[in-house]
This record gives sequence, C-alpha cells and structure tokens, in this order.
Amino acid sequence: MGTFELLSILLTLAALFSFASRGLLGLPATAGVFLLAFGFAFATAVVGTLVPAIDIRAWEERLVTSAHLPEALLEGVLAFLLFAGAVEQDSGTLWRRRWAVALLATLGVVISTTVMGTGMWLVFDAMDQPVPLIWCLVLGAALAPTDPVAVLAVLRKAPLPEGLRTAIAGESLFNDGMGVVLFALLLGLATGTDTDVTVLGVAWDIVKEAGGGVLLGLVTGSIAFWAKSRADDPAVELSISLALAAATYSLAQRLGLSGPIAVVVAGLLIGNTAKHHVSSERTGFIMKAFWSMVDAILNAILFMLVGLEAAVVLSWQAPVMAAAFLAPLLALVARLASVLPVVAVHLRSQRKAAATAVLTWGGVRGGIAVALVLSLPDNPHRDLLLVACYAVVAFTIIVQSLTLGRLARRLFPEGDGSCSAGQECAERPFLWKASHYLLKPIRQQPLSTFHFCCFGVSG
Repeated sequence: MGTFELLSILLTLAALFSFASRGLLGLPATAGVFLLAFGFAFATAVVGTLVPAIDIRAWEERLVTSAHLPEALLEGVLAFLLFAGAVEQDSGTLWRRRWAVALLATLGVVISTTVMGTGMWLVFDAMDQPVPLIWCLVLGAALAPTDPVAVLAVLRKAPLPEGLRTAIAGESLFNDGMGVVLFALLLGLATGTDTDVTVLGVAWDIVKEAGGGVLLGLVTGSIAFWAKSRADDPAVELSISLALAAATYSLAQRLGLSGPIAVVVAGLLIGNTAKHHVSSERTGFIMKAFWSMVDAILNAILFMLVGLEAAVVLSWQAPVMAAAFLAPLLALVARLASVLPVVAVHLRSQRKAAATAVLTWGGVRGGIAVALVLSLPDNPHRDLLLVACYAVVAFTIIVQSLTLGRLARRLFPEGDGSCSAGQECAERPFLWKASHYLLKPIRQQPLSTFHFCCFGVSG
C-alpha cells in the first residue's frame, strides 16, 4: 500500500467516523471515533467468520500494519499533537499551578507505574499466566501518563474550576516525557540491554532528558518568536510554527533529550506570546484555527487506528478476558494512589475529596500507551500486556471520558462553565470563534459592497 493511498484511506475513514460521531451519535470526537472504529472492525471480523469469502479483516490488518502506529506516533505525529495542545494553554495559569503539575508529572508517574505493575503481576500469577514483574512494570510505565489528546478533548466539555482544569491539562502535556523515559529504562532492564542501572543513574537520566528538554524548548521557542515578530504574513507565521514543532522534537531526539517536554515548552512559549505579539488579530486567530484543525484531524486518525487495533487483537480466551476485566480497575487504583500526594499538599481541605475524584476519573489514557506497548519486542508476554493495555485505554475513553462532565457538574456545581456577558463560551468550538473574527471585515462592509464582491451586483 503506497503512502498516498494509505493517507487518503486514513483521512477518509477518519472523516466518516468523525461525522458519524458528532453528526449522528452526538458523541465527543475521541470516544465516538474510537467506538465506531472498534465496532466497524469487530463487525467485519464477524462477517468474515460467517462469510469467509469476504475477507475485510485482512484488509484492516494490512491498513493498521501499514500505518506503523508506534513509529508514526512516537517519532513524528506526537510532536504536532502536543504542540497543538500546548498552544491552547494559558502559560500564566499553568505557572501558578507549576508545583502540582510537576508532582503529578513526575512522582505521580512513578507511583502509578509501581502500583499498576505490581497489581498486574499479581493478577497474571493468579490466572496461572505468570509474567515477570519487570515486564509488568513496563506495562505500568506505558499506562502511567495520561494522554494529552484524550484529556484535552474531555476538558473542553467538563465544567471544572480553572485551577483543577489547568492541573489536569498541564499534567497530561508534561507527563508523557517522564513516562517515555521510565518506559525506556524499564524496557532496557526487561530485555537485558541495560544491566548496570543504578538509582543515581536513573535519576540523572530523568533530570538530563527532562531538564534538557525544557531548555531546548525555551531556546527554539524564543528563536521562533523572534522570527514571527518580524513577519507580517499569516502563511509565514504558520510555516514557522510548523517548523518549530517538527524541528524541536527531531532535535531533542537527536540530542537524547525529551522530545515531548521540549515541544510542549516551545508550544507554551509561542502560544502565550502570540496572544500579545502577533502581527494582527486575524493572524493570531488564523494560527490558532490552523492548529485546532491539525489537532482535530490527527486526533481522529489516531483514535480510529487505536479502535481498529483493539478489534484486531481481541481474544476470547478466559485468562485474557480476566486480565482485560481487572486491568481497568487496577488502573483506577494506581491513578488514585498517584494523585493523593498532590491533593494532600496543594488543595484546600474542603475540596480534597472532590478534586481527588475528578483527578482520578480524569486520568484518560489513549494512543501513547498503545504505541508504547505495540513497540515492545516479540516475547511470550507481549499479547497479555497488549490486551491489558487496550482494556485500560478502552475503559478510560468510553466510560471515564463520557462521564467526567457529569461527575464534574455534580462535584463542582458552581463551576458550570457558563458564559458571562461579553465572553466567548468555553465549550464553543474554536474554529467557530476563529471564523467569527476572520469574517468580521466582511460583516462590517456595507451591504452593497458585499453584494458587488460576491455576486457581481452593484448597489
């Protein structure tokens, strides 16, 4: 399957599933696309079993294999997804919650990895399917970071207080770097490629990759801002932002630094300065609209592939089904254990229980966890780990993401996200707001001028 053919198929399916999700089912894009892709793949598998002559499942497997999800996400697409999410964030608000975000993205990842890995080790042993503890910890590291794409999509609809919303969004953007570093270190131990690992060595690797990623993002973001400030052309500024996301991520990988953290820092810097220093109001909204569109398209393709992959690896064996049932419950316990230290230190006593519930239930996993587990080398435990990973991802996307808004309204009734006078509603799609500003010059023209320009009719 050629590259252009693959891209056209992915775009077409993503557009169809997105339309069906929003236009027909009324579901959020993330959950709807995942459900439709999974249902489509499952239905074709059933049809292929009943009518062997119709072999659509083989075509789906070729499509998923050709997409190379682990490589495509971890070595490219993730840069644009993280950058798009970072551009939308308010860095000032994020800075005020920096310690909570830092704890969730570091200590929280370590705690979640330990609890999830140990729990799955006990579950597999109880099912007479023993998996070494180190491999279970690898699974825990893959599932520890929350997925920025899924989390940010959910937060757009959840009526949460600003501080709690910022903490969840900031954590989802920064904990990927920590999760990937921890995953790589544990995988090296599991495969035997890293035998001289020490606590100090691990700590130094984390500091080097995370701290170096922050510095690199600040440097590249500053250079891009300097270039943007001297351009007065939306196309040039868009090309600079595209180059910034791609070059920062690529350079970080080349230098052995955290690409996710570097590109998030660069995106935060550009997004914050763009609010005050873009060449014009229209240019700023064009850039935000462009990255909103990029985020929507890549989001749809990513979760469509995750849904197709989940159906492809589906198994009805009893041990596998037991692992799939228990893994989401353990993931909730691990998430709860990871947020408790942050809640205990940073939140007021009257809000601790509500914040703990929202932080726990808002720990949505997605494509990053799937890509990490799919990147595992062939070994006797890979299938069990993959099924457990997909079970957690499916549960968090379908159950947690679709019910987080209801939970937030119940626990924080005053934070209902309603629009005050003169303000744009937070739930209103950004593309709509962008078109509002982009079309302002047309709406301000006299009617005769508008008719003349558009229809060739003079006043």
